[in-house]
Amino acid sequence: MSLHTQRTALVRLPFLLCALLLSLPAADLNLQPQGYLSDFAQVVNPAHRAEIERYCARVQQLTSAEIAIVTIPSLDGEPIEDAANSLYRKWGVGKKGKNEGVLLLLAVHDRRMRLEVGYGLEPILPDGLAGELLDNMRPLLRRGEYGPALLEATHQLGSIIAKSKNVTIDVTLPSRREVPPEPEAWFPLFIPILFLLLLIWMSRRRGGFASPGPWFFPGGGWSSGSGGGFGGYDSSDSFGGFGGGDSGGGGANSDW
Repeated sequence: MSLHTQRTALVRLPFLLCALLLSLPAADLNLQPQGYLSDFAQVVNPAHRAEIERYCARVQQLTSAEIAIVTIPSLDGEPIEDAANSLYRKWGVGKKGKNEGVLLLLAVHDRRMRLEVGYGLEPILPDGLAGELLDNMRPLLRRGEYGPALLEATHQLGSIIAKSKNVTIDVTLPSRREVPPEPEAWFPLFIPILFLLLLIWMSRRRGGFASPGPWFFPGGGWSSGSGGGFGGYDSSDSFGGFGGGDSGGGGANSDW
């Protein structure tokens, strides 16, 4: 390769890199809230979800402040500040005019998280305190205990908001020992047992494969609803949408 050709390639390299970066897909944030907890990454089991929904609903009833918890699979190269701010403003977390809302975003595959704070809560949730709250989640997240980590964060947020309003949240969140474990922790151990039972059942049939009956899956098999085998939570019982608030751009980022 001639010296001229090498120089030409070096000159073109920055432009090629810029074109590549611009062609990367942005995170799909055309999302609608599923409740106070929007688990798009599907890492929280229904038992934890129900507790978080119940607690956030009570926080809103007693303080008018709104807590939004969001998990997504990946940011796809999008800065987490932009993703959290975009969701916050699109959903309007916090009552309009008061802007007392907070959004906690977890990007699971990127192992990144952000706490986005509305204008009205910035005095009681400064950046330093927001960062401390995220730091407290890190040990549980590193063990893949997403539900317990979000339970803890939700409780801390509710306590801070309630204290600023001079009220007491009369709904408590259970410790992680009081809630069924995350499916990820036990499901891989269940697969070999399931496969063995299936082989035994098929060998007894002899007449070919047929759909297993209720004796095989207690309760009549897997539920086709959002709750899977656990029995789901209907967020429509307590969640009526967010109130149209705006973000002040404050908050903190962290990874785990």
